[in-house]
Amino acid sequence: QAQLAESGGGLVQAGESLRLSCAGSGRTSRAYRIGWFRQAPGKEREFVGSINKGDRLTYYADAVKGRFTVSRDDAKNTVFLQMTSLKPEDTAVYYCGAQVVPGTSYQYWGQGTQVTVSS
Repeated sequence: QAQLAESGGGLVQAGESLRLSCAGSGRTSRAYRIGWFRQAPGKEREFVGSINKGDRLTYYADAVKGRFTVSRDDAKNTVFLQMTSLKPEDTAVYYCGAQVVPGTSYQYWGQGTQVTVSS
């Protein structure tokens, strides 16, 4: 059974750091790409960053470029989102998703983890 599970969210102050984890199982561990997304209250879900399984290429939204880093540990089937210099506008529920086949939509999603940044 394909599953994703996020962890590591919490409450931090502006300027602090936080690392989120996305643990995969089943088909998600072989996914072409794992992406991180976030959804703030009253807003649509937006792309944050992603990493490919094979070539490990990473992509980032402009809003987080230079502050967030996506990495992966394939031995643990886990993808990480290291967030630094956090801002109140980074407050959201963060989700990881698995894109199993290139060019298709993200097929599997985790339940999300809340990140709250206080000013």
